[in-house]
Amino acid sequence: MRLAHRVHRDESGLTGLEKLGIAAIIISFLAFIPAARGLLGDVYTTLFKSVDESGATTAFSIAARGILVAIASFVALVGTGFLLVYTNLGKRLGLLVTGAALFGWLTIGSMLFVVYAPRGLRPSSVQGLGSIEIRIPAMGLTVASLILFIMFIVALDKYENETDI
Repeated sequence: MRLAHRVHRDESGLTGLEKLGIAAIIISFLAFIPAARGLLGDVYTTLFKSVDESGATTAFSIAARGILVAIASFVALVGTGFLLVYTNLGKRLGLLVTGAALFGWLTIGSMLFVVYAPRGLRPSSVQGLGSIEIRIPAMGLTVASLILFIMFIVALDKYENETDI
């Protein structure tokens, strides 16, 4: 009975994903209002297209574009997978499966980078860097991804054992 009550409480109300969808619908409808569309255009120009006196794009605009691209890429990669899994498995199990898949993929990718990359400058041409030192960031990502992957797998096992009771 306790598990059924907790599952019911977890699934009640609007989830963050549903709130995000409602916000996206409201923003889409605001795009049909000329004043709101003009305000959005002004904000976009200020953030992403600002130039200095010489006509060159400012460093802030370049950084804002990079941050926007990174966030959009993360949402497209992880968000799409989570949305598909969420609709079939539910919120908790969907998050655990998506997390395990993401960090498993990152572990494999970073391990391949440690073994086969980089293919740019040779370590001997960079003073002070050997073949191991140039791969330290990739090794760190491999270890961190592996730890998080194992954590998600353990959480999945705990969730499975909890629901079997």
